[in-house]
Amino acid sequence: MTKAPTRGEKSTAAPFILDRWSPRSFEPVEIGVTDLLGLLEAGRWAPSAYNSQPWRFLYARRGTLDWDRFLSWLIPFNQSWASNASAIVYIASHTVMTPPGGAEPVPSPTHAFDAGAASAMIELQAAREGWATHPMSGFDSARARAGLELPEDYALHAALAIGRQGKAEALPEALRGREVPSDRVPLDTLVFEGRFPS
Repeated sequence: MTKAPTRGEKSTAAPFILDRWSPRSFEPVEIGVTDLLGLLEAGRWAPSAYNSQPWRFLYARRGTLDWDRFLSWLIPFNQSWASNASAIVYIASHTVMTPPGGAEPVPSPTHAFDAGAASAMIELQAAREGWATHPMSGFDSARARAGLELPEDYALHAALAIGRQGKAEALPEALRGREVPSDRVPLDTLVFEGRFPS
């Protein structure tokens, strides 16, 4: 097996991909609605099956009436650092679609995959614009669904914190040592030709 490249070693991935990571330290500054919508616009251009565009982004910005509600649905660990973010975006997707030429909705087997692609586009756009992002699975899904008034035919996948990156020293002491970009496992543990290895 080959050794996984670290952030400082050579990789064939583009620099804008390698430079993106998920910090937890944010400066407690506000983000304008125009700036936030500019980041979410990138998600609109993600690929999706049959161009169904199943993703939905529900957001609250720091300093607005919805902020405390959106923050309260996160588990306490995530609240401890995401409270300094500029925005929290909940990412959902429509679980059904009407295929081209169809008249009735049918299950959409790739709705979650497509929503993930849209989230990645947002995160890359944010990094390009000087914003940091951190996706989270740690939230109370039932409370978030109820608070968002999400219809039954939508799935709720993740929360995304967006903000200006802060200093590690601003985090609780237990998190400071983790405030570094993560490396990746070797490519040959992820990619296989022809079939999955036994």
